[in-house]
Amino acid sequence: MQESIFELEARLHQFNRLMQEILRGKIQRNTFQPWEVQILLDIETCNLRESNRREVLRRYQKAANRYVDRGGRSLLKLSEYLEKKHRQPLPEAGAPEIDQPASGAD
Repeated sequence: MQESIFELEARLHQFNRLMQEILRGKIQRNTFQPWEVQILLDIETCNLRESNRREVLRRYQKAANRYVDRGGRSLLKLSEYLEKKHRQPLPEAGAPEIDQPASGAD
């Protein structure tokens, strides 16, 4: 869903507040906007390892802000961020490909 610039800026501010709550590990409220629930569910379905969860979420927050700053007309989801990151070429030319488990193998 694309939004006006003003709506997107307001939503980005709310997104940053939500991310700070998540990174602190304490969400104090019990009511959420529908888009916040979508973000929370998306984060939960990404099954981040506890060992690097905070760092991945910090990087995701920065990427989501950059995405909007560069003209994105909606908020970036964590799953979209991870997919784009996964598609980036490996830093070393000729490096062997890494086998990834099938996404539906639960």
